Amino acid sequence: MPLDQLTDEDIDTEGKEMSFLDHLEELRWHIIRAAAAILVFTVTAFIFIDDIFEYVLLGPAKTDFWTYRQMCKLADYTGYADLCVKKLTFKLQALGLSDQFTMSLTSSFFVGLSFAFPYAFWEVWRFIKPGLRQSEKRAARGAVFFVSLLFSMGLLFGYFIVSPLAINFLVNYTLSDRIENNIDITSYIGVIVTLALGCGLIFQMPIVAFVLSKVGVLTPAFMREYRRHSWIVILVVAGIITPSPDLYSQILVALPLALLYEISIVVSGRVQKARLKDNEALMQS
Repeated sequence: MPLDQLTDEDIDTEGKEMSFLDHLEELRWHIIRAAAAILVFTVTAFIFIDDIFEYVLLGPAKTDFWTYRQMCKLADYTGYADLCVKKLTFKLQALGLSDQFTMSLTSSFFVGLSFAFPYAFWEVWRFIKPGLRQSEKRAARGAVFFVSLLFSMGLLFGYFIVSPLAINFLVNYTLSDRIENNIDITSYIGVIVTLALGCGLIFQMPIVAFVLSKVGVLTPAFMREYRRHSWIVILVVAGIITPSPDLYSQILVALPLALLYEISIVVSGRVQKARLKDNEALMQS
């Protein structure tokens, strides 16, 4: 096949034609390198698991946690005393014989995954990028940076904001004084990991808006038309994420989500403007 008839999908980074099996082999090595990075960070996390458990994973279980201290300062400033967290009435326990060891492995993996995510996504992007058109490559410039940045911001938001608020409400909610909160360690870690990683994914909203706008599924006009409906959904999501009944906590969670939605509208608008510009250029040519 002449070189000028080859598409981007048929040519690798060295300009050589690649078969379907060659693509599979290339994908396999990208996956292997990404998995190796996750494994390296997981092993490193396991080596320091004692400190990670004490100062990171168990941080939201202590009243001197950074978020709780800031909430107390906010309580002093606003005069809303209920914002200040002064006690967390629960004890952590391991019910199974191997629970603590299993939690060490599981926690190490999630920590490793969080730290290795930028490199892992970069490996995936290296496989996808050669199949894109030049215009798509230009539009997606900086994808690895922005995806990694948003993931890290979401991770920190979930860990420092959402997780403490949820834990504070859940452990202080009691049906009777005769019931003690003896929380299984797997349940506690599951809440921390789910909320942190969940927020990391939710913060990819602008990236999702970019992709959907690129394929023509989403438009800025549609997002503006349903802006009020989206705000209601965001408030509902904030209420679910933060079971705490006080309005301050829900607003604290809802504001970043609303900001992400507005950023997504801007992103979708730029994609649409670029697409219209390309269409005009094609018609003129």
